[in-house]
Amino acid sequence: MWEQVRSNRIRSIVLVLGMGALLVLLGYFLGLYFFDSATGGVIAALVVWIIMSLVAYFQGDSLLLTMSRARKIGPDDHQRLYNIVEEMKIASGLENMPDVYIVDDPSLNAFAVGRDPKRASVAITSGLLEKLNRDELQGVVAHEMSHIKNRDVLLMSMCSVLLGTVVILAWYGSRFAFYGGGRSNRRSSSGGGVAQIIVIIAALLFMVLAPIAAQLIYFAVSRRREYLADASAALYTRYPEGLASALEKIGASTDQLRSANQATAPMYIVNPFRKKGMKASDLTSTHPPLSERIRILRSMSGASFKDYDQAYQQVHGGKGIVPVSAVGATSAGK
Repeated sequence: MWEQVRSNRIRSIVLVLGMGALLVLLGYFLGLYFFDSATGGVIAALVVWIIMSLVAYFQGDSLLLTMSRARKIGPDDHQRLYNIVEEMKIASGLENMPDVYIVDDPSLNAFAVGRDPKRASVAITSGLLEKLNRDELQGVVAHEMSHIKNRDVLLMSMCSVLLGTVVILAWYGSRFAFYGGGRSNRRSSSGGGVAQIIVIIAALLFMVLAPIAAQLIYFAVSRRREYLADASAALYTRYPEGLASALEKIGASTDQLRSANQATAPMYIVNPFRKKGMKASDLTSTHPPLSERIRILRSMSGASFKDYDQAYQQVHGGKGIVPVSAVGATSAGK
């Protein structure tokens, strides 16, 4: 799966550069309004971009765990969960044991965060622990371990922190622009009026573009990583039905995840947003349709990457989803 690891590294770089460009553009208009200097705004945006990129890289996992209200546990706190994580750590070939967290929430969900396989964490909601049996929980943990193995976790940490920065700056900037402040209210009526109109238009555009940018990033992150994590989970557990059954229960749950937000949604095994009292919908930009993921897992004739790729092709038609090197490796191992 080295192609996926390389792809995630490239996407992380593209994400940081793309967010930097968006922040610079935002800084240009905010600087024009607040500092009467577009250059000053651009410089400030560059500083924010550098700082938040470093924060996302070095502390993104800690921030996301805090935002999710996750608490760290040890072997004696929840022995079944800890043992399953240990088993999947060995099955996935990871050198380091991830930290284990529980999110006290009745909803059914899970996620993984970290900078790399040496510093990573797996978080499971208390609702998931109550509703899933051992095989199902093992499938979910295996899915999250795959995200760590494939370095999806760095991409998601960078995505969440930098996206949150852009949205917050756009929101506050637009509020100041609408309700006064800055140097524009002290300018002459001629030049100041024109500049203020430009800034207000820019603020309106950014209010609209912020959620659109979120969707574009979600698509850039790609649904592909979820399919590959499902395939890896089947390989690690040697039991695709465990994850399929878990996804079925997660999708049927109507509980809302209180700590989730638009920036952190892609981290979870299933999109945490749904209409109140409703089951998880297949229509989501951050994850593949649940019914499709379950169908692929239950169409597998075995538990290898090749089996998953063949099941994926049966459901979708056309080419497969698993990298050729991974399919070839598992085929040679049979």
